[in-house]
Amino acid sequence: MSTPAEDALRRVEELLERLEETRARLETTADPDQAIDVLGELAEIAKQVEVEIEQARREADK
Repeated sequence: MSTPAEDALRRVEELLERLEETRARLETTADPDQAIDVLGELAEIAKQVEVEIEQARREADK
């Protein structure tokens, strides 16, 4: 059975994979509108990573 901190770290790892996949999409697009959309996705994923890392820290400190 995993701890809440381990669960949060697993979610961070999944988000980082999504971040990398999305970044790769950005590199392959030549369409400025699509690039803007992908940048928005990257920003949202980065926010989610930050939330999960903070959650993991709180759980680890308990």
